[in-house]
Amino acid sequence: MVGELHQFPGLKRKDLENIQVKGSGTWPNSCSQAACAGLVQPEVIRKRYNLPNSSEYANLIGGYVNAQENSMAVAEFQGQYFEPNDLKSFSSACNRKVEVDTVIGGNNPGAGVEAELDIEYIKSVSPEIPLTVVYSAEYSLLNWANSINSNATSSFVHSVSYGNDEKQQTSTEYMYSCNTAFQKAGVQGRSILFASGDQGVCGREGCGFGIFGPKTAKPDFPGGSPFITVVGGTNFAGAGIGDEEVWNDGGGGFSNTFGIPAYQADAVKAYKANPNANLPDQKKLQWNNTGRGYPDIAALGGTKTPYCVSTGGRFAGVAGTSAACPVAAGVFAKLNGLRLAAGKSPLGFLNPFIYKNPSGFHDVTQGMNNAPPNQLGFTAVKGWDASSGMGTPNFAALSQAVSKLP
Repeated sequence: MVGELHQFPGLKRKDLENIQVKGSGTWPNSCSQAACAGLVQPEVIRKRYNLPNSSEYANLIGGYVNAQENSMAVAEFQGQYFEPNDLKSFSSACNRKVEVDTVIGGNNPGAGVEAELDIEYIKSVSPEIPLTVVYSAEYSLLNWANSINSNATSSFVHSVSYGNDEKQQTSTEYMYSCNTAFQKAGVQGRSILFASGDQGVCGREGCGFGIFGPKTAKPDFPGGSPFITVVGGTNFAGAGIGDEEVWNDGGGGFSNTFGIPAYQADAVKAYKANPNANLPDQKKLQWNNTGRGYPDIAALGGTKTPYCVSTGGRFAGVAGTSAACPVAAGVFAKLNGLRLAAGKSPLGFLNPFIYKNPSGFHDVTQGMNNAPPNQLGFTAVKGWDASSGMGTPNFAALSQAVSKLP
């Protein structure tokens, strides 16, 4: 059916793949490949997000069967397979054990840059935790969600770097059906994280020309769903590892389909009341003031210092919120390990926890997701905002918050 093609998008923008420019980061190159110099690497992620190394994590979980009862997954579509030799090259160069433990849906070995980005960096964050790759050739988000709900052994954390505009979905009913499936996953103890998109507030369709009236924001789906966790993108504000700023092309805004959920109502209200938010003028950009706000959180993903990825037998820079999402997912998989080691259940639906624990995140207060040439978007401010969410993960602080949960 033609409609099926709109339920999942085309792949990443080509200008975000195989970026050959030298990275501008001033940190030491912890990967043995010269091509990784100045790019985001596993050690950069570990240091910025206060992640423990493997021995430190083993101590935190008390030797909990090397986290083998924990689990995480990435979803891949549209011919995005992975090449095991690329993963081996990354493991060797960047000193992380990167391998796929289980494949659902098969793998036709080949260098799918999206798949390899997801795998290499979720495992860079959590090399101790078994990884499943869930592959499907079809585009149906609903079928994917139903498949993980019907699998009693499905992973506790799922990272998905795909999405599309709300207006490009087959129907509103379809989006509500997806929401129901997302709710079921959360109740079953599964966490689902989606990338927020790489076109700022204008989505894949664009905001329009605005010649005879205002431009129109094009919110993302499933980004606008209130039952998943949406991950936006950032850059480092400076040349070193430190404060972050919003990546100008990172997706964010307010849903045209779904209302503001209770868990984020106070945060959204505070954002709109903040004069520093400098909200877009409705006469220039129409956006839904009563819609669910996204993203919920963010992580590095911008083009200032792309991620160093082993793909197609070489190392190259790759950027986008599809880099940020597996990193954030790996952080929450690691947090699940703390709970499982304490005899507790996995976190499941993450957003109520996220909005109750803002101190668990590095607040992003610089930048705007104003994808050019529109120069219209949402500004980062103190607290939650519609370009960086609550901010980027601080594992040390999040682990303290998780330890206090019942």
